Amino acid sequence: MIPAAKPEIGEDEIEAVVRVLRTGMVVQGPEVAAFEQEFAKLVDGRACVAVNSGTSALHLSMLALGIGPGDEVIVPSFSFAATANAVAVTGATPVFADIEPDSFCLDPASVEAVITPRTVAIVPVHLYGHPAAMDRLMPIAAAHGLAVVEDAAQAVGARLDGKAVGAFGETACFSFYPTKNMHSLEGGMIVTGDPQLERKLRLLRNQGMLKQYENEVYGLNNRMTDVAAAVGRVQLTKLDGWTDRRRAIAARFDAELTTVVTPPVAIGAHHVYHQYTVRVPEGRDAARERLAALGVGSGVYYPTPIHRLPSFGVEADLPVTEKAAAEALSLPVYPLLDDEQVDQIVKAVNSL
Repeated sequence: MIPAAKPEIGEDEIEAVVRVLRTGMVVQGPEVAAFEQEFAKLVDGRACVAVNSGTSALHLSMLALGIGPGDEVIVPSFSFAATANAVAVTGATPVFADIEPDSFCLDPASVEAVITPRTVAIVPVHLYGHPAAMDRLMPIAAAHGLAVVEDAAQAVGARLDGKAVGAFGETACFSFYPTKNMHSLEGGMIVTGDPQLERKLRLLRNQGMLKQYENEVYGLNNRMTDVAAAVGRVQLTKLDGWTDRRRAIAARFDAELTTVVTPPVAIGAHHVYHQYTVRVPEGRDAARERLAALGVGSGVYYPTPIHRLPSFGVEADLPVTEKAAAEALSLPVYPLLDDEQVDQIVKAVNSL
């Protein structure tokens, strides 16, 4: 069975973990600092603040921007729940906007339609590794005086018109969960070009202090471990090759799949294919069963839009989101796949 996703943990990662464990310095030490510096090359040199998860990155971004009760933050409903959870736990209200059908990312026209006097921020999600329409969203944010927090959890290395995902908004948030394009076992990174925000974020992740016992603000324990950072540093050295392999597999799917709707890529977008997500207009569940019978795993990200989850349960008119939730099917695209397995996936999908 070819699984839908598979984390890469090699001897290099294992050796890095053992090396750090032997130092006895395992929490937010020199490995974390080095990881932050090395990750900056992926986000056009912006400051990087390592944390313990992508969700923490989103949450701390909201706190650092002063978002809270009475505020509204525009988010897509077609995303993982963490995107809206990070808003809700501050006491602010997530307001759901629709997506564009091709990219599965926020529709700027829908965003503009739901802006109110209480709106303070927009959270574009670079879903599946495809950059959101930042060229159209940023002018909307500027015109209304809104902050932009990029949810780049699935899009490390993606670019739009040559500019790195993560280098557009006030902050950007990356995830290093084991099945992401690169991982640190678990972890996240917050990116910002604002020195004041950077300082707030460093305070918030570490109990409100930069120096031990000198707590300046209320804070949390969202630190990254040096063990995680060591894994992340190893993975950084392999990311370019892995991205090339993902894109090569995606190119084969684009050229060879005949029974599903393959995902288009926007002009100027550098897609990194965290997921290769097709549309199955009818019978998606039956298609998944057929693929599984042929030894090919698949995933549905996401079967229930966030606004309809029990934790939110709000009314929203999001027809493109609803259609995507009913049709989207993600095929294996991770770099550990060999050519024979890619052949097997193509053959299985084309038998639908």
